[in-house]
Amino acid sequence: MALHDQTRKAVSGDNVEIASRLLAWYDAHHRDLPWRVSPRALAGGARPDPYLVWLSEVMLQQTTVEAVKSYFQAFMQKWPTVQALAAAPTEDVMKAWAGLGYYSRARNLKACADLVARQGGRFPDSESGLKELPGIGAYTAAAIAAIAFDRPAAVVDGNVERVVSRLFSIATPLGEAKGEIRGQVERMVPLTRPGDFAQAMMDLGATICTPRRPRCILCPVRVDCSATISGDPERFPVRLPKAERPLRRGAAFVAVRCDGAILLRKRADKGLLGGMTEVPTTGWTARIDGATTEAAAPLPGNWRQAGRIGHIFTHFALELDVFKAETDVAAPVGHFWSLAHEISGEALPSVMKKVIEAAIPGATKKQRPR
Repeated sequence: MALHDQTRKAVSGDNVEIASRLLAWYDAHHRDLPWRVSPRALAGGARPDPYLVWLSEVMLQQTTVEAVKSYFQAFMQKWPTVQALAAAPTEDVMKAWAGLGYYSRARNLKACADLVARQGGRFPDSESGLKELPGIGAYTAAAIAAIAFDRPAAVVDGNVERVVSRLFSIATPLGEAKGEIRGQVERMVPLTRPGDFAQAMMDLGATICTPRRPRCILCPVRVDCSATISGDPERFPVRLPKAERPLRRGAAFVAVRCDGAILLRKRADKGLLGGMTEVPTTGWTARIDGATTEAAAPLPGNWRQAGRIGHIFTHFALELDVFKAETDVAAPVGHFWSLAHEISGEALPSVMKKVIEAAIPGATKKQRPR
């Protein structure tokens, strides 16, 4: 019998015991997060606010916990309820989101808040109902249902995929193993405290069962873990080689008025960086290059090269040649001048902040009005 088969047979079949050990570990070692209700508070009668759970889960998609904390706290200060978020101008929401990336999430966030507010401010308490809301897919619906409403839902994010792949030595490449992983999680979810169980799995993957050098000696379910028994936990999850990202090229133009204002425009609502603010650039996309010289500038001026920046998107890499010019002409149609002290508050994605900083170091940092 192969070692893989032997180690899988060594795994305890008692999923109740796995869940029990994991919950006991979570009670003692859970992360303190601004959107989370602790196990002790839950036992004392506190209940999670579905708005906070939803907001945090949308922010956490493809983003780290540490990156999200300050954004979450800023949103809560500005919009402490879903009704307050629904009443906010979309542009203000996009500005507050700038820097978090994946900007379709922000557009869907606003659309979801609008719909929930129209329905009385209450989120559906089931996975099926939650999936009817804008921007809420299978994972987010399961997370909200489990954490906010204590439904026994299988919550599977990247951390959980890694934990389960190791626990059961799943040798199928990750892209093809998602159904098998979900099935294993469904069999482990306890009927009591499913929300804490979901968060315990996430915390275990984030703090113990890490991608590199997992701290197996500290793991509460190490005696059940097939990969630990085999002595090679880092083998899992199995991943196929990633395809190389194509490189796209283009140019970006930083026009500066005599008072320090910078010429900006808003991108189309749909598509890459939809609804965000940018300096004028050439027509690059994920599929094609744009022009790379000052000949493509949006207005006449003494354009000179101010550097080159690189940025990585999910499916491609981008290089932009940055040009700068001083001018006092009127803003072209579809463009506007943003005063120097207002730049830091614009809905600028990270790539545009890089562009502006290449031309004017410090320009995107918060400044006092003149």
